[in-house]
Amino acid sequence: MMKETKYAIVTENLTKKFGDFTAVDNISFEVRRGEIFGFLGANGAGKTTAMKMLCGLLKPTSGMGMVAGYDISKNSEKVKKSIGYMSQRFSLYQDLKVWENFRLFGGIYGLKDNEIASGTDEMLKSLGFYDERETLVQSLPAGWKQKLAFSVAILHKPSIVFLDEPTGGVDPAARRQFWELIYAAAESGITVFVTTHYMDEAEYCDRVSIMSEGKIAALDSPENLKQKFGCTTVEEVFHKLAGGVL
Repeated sequence: MMKETKYAIVTENLTKKFGDFTAVDNISFEVRRGEIFGFLGANGAGKTTAMKMLCGLLKPTSGMGMVAGYDISKNSEKVKKSIGYMSQRFSLYQDLKVWENFRLFGGIYGLKDNEIASGTDEMLKSLGFYDERETLVQSLPAGWKQKLAFSVAILHKPSIVFLDEPTGGVDPAARRQFWELIYAAAESGITVFVTTHYMDEAEYCDRVSIMSEGKIAALDSPENLKQKFGCTTVEEVFHKLAGGVL
């Protein structure tokens, strides 16, 4: 569980270099507990590198990062155990049944058999998907795979869940349903850190950070960003600050 603090994530001058190239350049920000935090940036802006550092997968060149109360440089394994992660490329095993995926990932997260069983039943019932527990994942629609992947990512009740472009390739109705799951997770106290290239989704976040050339160009609530830059949508703000293609 996360050490007691009002912030789920804190970074100070976090930097990552690859040789002479600086991918992430002295970024500093905080994410509050239970917040839905949008992390935007054009291709090559540094957002994926930054997320990998926050997940304990990549060691910073310099600067400090704390995730779930743990130093990402010194306690990367504790960071990994305190977070959930879901990417656009669904991490579910296609040739396993729905319940088998929960059992597999629950074991990876170190849950006991009874915790996996009860957690699986709870998740599937809340999704209205209990009757499909024996279904092979490969036969499910993309929207259902997405919702199941998210449920698997929070099965162990992490402090923070990182969502890396999780709604790519699904229809608008499925995306709206997915965001209902995000809201429910945040209301339960899970901090949600999400990258997306759908600018309408950025509007759903409590606050949004926009990266450009390895730096944070702006960070505020969607409404404040639109007011500050004289725009009517976050997409307009993004193109004004970052340009390029997500």
